[in-house]
Amino acid sequence: MSMIRFISGMIEFTAALLMFKFNSRETAFQINSFLALVGPTVMILVTSLGLIGLAGKFSLLQMGVIIVGVTLIFIGMKL
Repeated sequence: MSMIRFISGMIEFTAALLMFKFNSRETAFQINSFLALVGPTVMILVTSLGLIGLAGKFSLLQMGVIIVGVTLIFIGMKL
């Protein structure tokens, strides 16, 4: 999980450097659009790995509550 977060951070940092290098609003917008895809993907991967690792420690009801919570986060991100 930490490696996925590290790679995500490096992608974000590289994107910031590219925005500085190109110094263009249009290019920055394109880079930022790419990052909008990376962020939720990383969140889904890390959350899935965490839930898989903890699956034996939670009851079925607790797992359902966690999944509903993550779903609500994604619904909130769309608003």
